[in-house]
Amino acid sequence: MASLLRNQIARQAAAINGSTRRGLRAEGLASVLAIGTANPPNCVRQEDYADYYFRVTKSEHLCDDLKDKLKRICNKSAISKRYFHHTEELLGRHPELTSRKCPSLDTRQDILGTSVPELAAAAAAKAIAEWGRPATEITDLVVSSFSGAHMPGVDFHLANLLGLRPSVRRTMLYMNGCFGGSAALRVAKDIAENNRGARVLVASADLTLVFFRAPDETHADTETLVMQALFGDGAGAVVVGADPVSGERPEFEMVSASQTTMPESGHVAQGRIREDGFVFHPSKEMPSLVRENIERCVADALAPTPMGAFTSWNELFWVVHPGGPAILDSLEAGLGLDPRKLEASRRVLREYGNMSGPSVIFVLDELRRQQEEMNEMGVMVGLGPGLTVETMALRATSRPTN
Repeated sequence: MASLLRNQIARQAAAINGSTRRGLRAEGLASVLAIGTANPPNCVRQEDYADYYFRVTKSEHLCDDLKDKLKRICNKSAISKRYFHHTEELLGRHPELTSRKCPSLDTRQDILGTSVPELAAAAAAKAIAEWGRPATEITDLVVSSFSGAHMPGVDFHLANLLGLRPSVRRTMLYMNGCFGGSAALRVAKDIAENNRGARVLVASADLTLVFFRAPDETHADTETLVMQALFGDGAGAVVVGADPVSGERPEFEMVSASQTTMPESGHVAQGRIREDGFVFHPSKEMPSLVRENIERCVADALAPTPMGAFTSWNELFWVVHPGGPAILDSLEAGLGLDPRKLEASRRVLREYGNMSGPSVIFVLDELRRQQEEMNEMGVMVGLGPGLTVETMALRATSRPTN
């Protein structure tokens, strides 16, 4: 009798625990409820960048061949302009930022410790305003950045700048590079779906000051010129939540999210923080790795999802990190995409350059303006060091009805 009673109590306890757990979770999938983006005011056109760069780094004494090399890289970049927090005046006040012989990490950290949260706050404020509810209703904050490292971090300062509640649950993602924004959205999806009523603010902000430096006089450092020619500054923010309430306007349902690493790719995109800032080593192998592996990565990520049957990748819309023209061309070729499918990514690259983590949020923002022309189902692809592929299946929920 005692044994039967214990078993009955255990079954009742399990049922109660199961019911309690289900009651704490959302009923539906997480959705994108609002988007905001921001850039610093300093804008430099790509056609002027080589002259600008050699002037602000006080490198005009170097031979013309080096400047010509940067001009060729800029001409092939498919970028028309970029935005930067650092200005000619700021660099003039801190000559250590452009000298390869002086330690500059302290100066970079001091500047980034303030400027990164401020730019993230500008984007987040726009997202919250579009969402239409008070900032104090944000329950969770997920922040991504590779620009500097502080404790307390960007998340702490951003919460204070926005006036979030002291009880907001903060998650800080550092040093994920170009897939940082996608990773933050994946974390936000998990939080929103496993906590009934949660409203998650995602913010991703990156500033190129972390790796800005003068050219190498030996001509051996082409990597520096590539980095200076492609990257720009920006911040993106997204409000994420499940089970939308009155007044909320879901834009995209976040169907599933996954992460995978391309085989034998750990050496192709490496970076380290040094005394002269963040030193990143891109590799010429990246485009070929993307072309050869992207279809398998995306297919494996979508296989267990309820995406429905489709016979061509062109039946989906695409939100792809604009890492550069070679990366976009390789992904397009690897998936056999119609060139129009990556128009949003190419437009963001053209208008802002590669902003690292925030870029994919800019592409999502750009794509939603074209919703009358896009398919119902789509895929977000974040690419970054590792070589890491973040994949999220999306469903457009605010498409106009015929």
